[in-house]
Amino acid sequence: MVRHVAVIGAGAGGLASIKCCLEEGLEPTCFESSEDIGGVWRYTDSTDERRVSVYRSVITNTSKEMSCFSDFPFPEDFPNYLPHGLVLEYFRMYAQHFDLLRHIRFQTTVLSVRKRPDFTTSGQWEVVTETDGVCEFLVFDAVMVCTGHYQEPYLPSASFPGIDSRFKGQQLHSREYRDVEAFRGKRVLVVGIGNTGGDLSVELSRVAAKVFLSTRSNTWVMSRVSDHGFPCDMVNTTRFTHFLDWLLPSALTRRIKFRKFNSWFNHTNYGLASSKSSKFKMIINEELPFCLLSGTVVLKPNVKEFTESSAIFEDGTTEENIDVVLFATGYNFSFPFLEESVRSIIDDNRSLYKCIFPPQLEKPTLAIIGLIQLTGSIMVGSEMQARWVTGVFAGWNKLPPPSRMLADVLKRKPPVKRNPSERENLKMSFISYMDEIAACAGVKPSMLRLLLTDPQLALAIFLGPCSPYQFRLMGRGRWSGARAAILTQWQRAQKPLRTRVVDDNCNSSSSWRWMCLLALPAALTAGFLFSKHPQPGWSPWAGPRL
Repeated sequence: MVRHVAVIGAGAGGLASIKCCLEEGLEPTCFESSEDIGGVWRYTDSTDERRVSVYRSVITNTSKEMSCFSDFPFPEDFPNYLPHGLVLEYFRMYAQHFDLLRHIRFQTTVLSVRKRPDFTTSGQWEVVTETDGVCEFLVFDAVMVCTGHYQEPYLPSASFPGIDSRFKGQQLHSREYRDVEAFRGKRVLVVGIGNTGGDLSVELSRVAAKVFLSTRSNTWVMSRVSDHGFPCDMVNTTRFTHFLDWLLPSALTRRIKFRKFNSWFNHTNYGLASSKSSKFKMIINEELPFCLLSGTVVLKPNVKEFTESSAIFEDGTTEENIDVVLFATGYNFSFPFLEESVRSIIDDNRSLYKCIFPPQLEKPTLAIIGLIQLTGSIMVGSEMQARWVTGVFAGWNKLPPPSRMLADVLKRKPPVKRNPSERENLKMSFISYMDEIAACAGVKPSMLRLLLTDPQLALAIFLGPCSPYQFRLMGRGRWSGARAAILTQWQRAQKPLRTRVVDDNCNSSSSWRWMCLLALPAALTAGFLFSKHPQPGWSPWAGPRL
């Protein structure tokens, strides 16, 4: 029986794990190597080899209503998309509200996590920590690793001949980037067009002499601002659109999505993506199209090789006098503190049962939290993982036998190992994965039941944003404020915009009522079909994350 739980890391996943342990009557001890909570969201001006943090200007890619902990909404006056300072402030509010800080040991590094000799029967772990040069040996019934996947910079130097041997300019990874000052007046080549690569290219274009953005991927660009000025994830991440994706042929849904993306600007004309490509990624960036249109950012294909001061690209073109090469090529995850026999079986999150549990262990007392790529908020996914895991530890939720877990892993695992930029293309559908874990935890909302007992709420859940509050309506951990939070989420999204109110005589309530009436048959059908045919947790669609 699990009682004492070690939580490694006090970022978003670590804080949620502490709270979930407390809710299940467990006794968590969290080890944080730095002096404060927040993980990557705690910005510092200096770079630290031991931790990764966001850059100064970063803004979340998912909105506050779609990124909050499921029973603790962001303050209504917070903007919809948040700078790192407000995210950290929210974490402090969450930790204070649920009294989490007393369970955290700061400036304590976990040196090793090893199975006890009697692990096959006890499931216990030996944990060695270090604080101010003093080592401590501890025993825990279970361990939750909450260090995320932003750990070790991925620098594919071998893919770019000459970068180490010939190139005389500066080269660095985006992990080392803080602000634009060091790049003023320079010619900069950014390698990689993920969310970070796009953001840094736009920011550098304001001060650099020239910015070149190199990519080998087809990339679709989305704006945070969607229809009628609402956050794009609140408009697009709904159970109704998820149902249509499942119902319609994939070729048709892909064509519809591409047409919608191209309605903003033609991606082929900009050299970003072709509708004919089956492999692609999606990024969030409102300013990149204008930077390309104005020439402050120049898009280039993949780099073939470097000379002393130039970059030669695969299309045969050359850009001279490159001062800085900035690699926005992602991160590798690592768990150096885990014993080799455990560490060696974790190739990526697809090596884990439901992206959480190593299926080869005799006892399921080790959980990896937050090692996921979702089309929505990673923070929300991490909290759902923590709720299920602590339910397993407490004995409320049951796992299948190891043989079945391993078979499930092998069925879903990709045939070849992929680098971080390629893993971006393998993001999981936010709704599918949340529903999958919620079903395991017994907290997935029942559309059929809600349609019969609370039609207003059911339609808001089906037609509106798939916000985290939906997973607090029933089951263990039910929150009495969940219904009100769902029905008022649009008002909270509009609240920070009401700094100057203008009169508008247009009344949209009647159109909303008609939409609800028209959607009722679809909601009934979806509720029935989804109850009979559970959806798989995997999707190739990429998108925003927090």
